[in-house]
Amino acid sequence: MDDIYIQFKKDIFLSEQSTVRLMDVINISAPTRIKRKIEPLVAYQVEEHRQREIIVDGLYIIRVIHENLPDTNIRLIGETYTVIYLEKSNRKYGKIFVPIIWLLLFIGTAMTIMNFHHDVGMQEVQQKIHFIITGKKNDYPLLLQIPYSIGLGIGMILFFNYWFTKRFNREPSPLEVELFKYDQDLEQYKHHETVKRND
Repeated sequence: MDDIYIQFKKDIFLSEQSTVRLMDVINISAPTRIKRKIEPLVAYQVEEHRQREIIVDGLYIIRVIHENLPDTNIRLIGETYTVIYLEKSNRKYGKIFVPIIWLLLFIGTAMTIMNFHHDVGMQEVQQKIHFIITGKKNDYPLLLQIPYSIGLGIGMILFFNYWFTKRFNREPSPLEVELFKYDQDLEQYKHHETVKRND
């Protein structure tokens, strides 16, 4: 009896296609003749699934292999499941959507900052500070407003710890911490869904 060692690939991203084969889902360690038989086996027919995410568990993969190669001993290494994320292959509108989304986010962020400043009376505060420093009233104290605006942008860059692809230090940013927590919650959810499927 031949030994087959399989290991799930981590979070697989595939373009929308008719079939997902075992070579797309797992790494295989086995004699060459057996590996060639296993890799092209069909794991899923995508057209049967409406969702964009497919959870594949170890028991299902073992069953698929045993149906085609019954006289084998299969050993699963590492994670007992993985997730296939199906991406739409049609990307022709991507170049249009990216600038539109960027513009919407920019406008939304600008409105949020302006509304916050209006609520706390930032302009009145800056007018009073300008009067205290210079002794002159000024409805538009640009001497304070321009450095404040520049400082606000620099503060956001330092807060998120990134300037485009450049990182300032090794400490994770608050956004990265939240994404890490999200990934943990997502992993727990996927594990829960896998257990439900097996039951």
